Amino acid sequence: MKKIIKIVNLKCGGCANSIKKGLQNIEGVNDVEVELETSKVTVGIESETVIEEVKKKLTSMGYPEVGDANTVIHKAKSFVSCATGRMSSEN
Repeated sequence: MKKIIKIVNLKCGGCANSIKKGLQNIEGVNDVEVELETSKVTVGIESETVIEEVKKKLTSMGYPEVGDANTVIHKAKSFVSCATGRMSSEN
């Protein structure tokens, strides 16, 4: 099944790369698509129980779901995730 999560702090392809890599490491996640224009993350999951872990991972990377707290710390983490994603896409 697929779930769509609308997030904040998504800025570029580097962010998208970090999100894809981070979420694909979660057991029960089959597929990850990130839409930069709409700030939507679509995840293919095996069961509903995985979705909370996906949301926690997004928040820990600096990309909380729309409506959740978006603190300065979240914003800072998103910049680090973005830079990491940019560097790994260049290699």
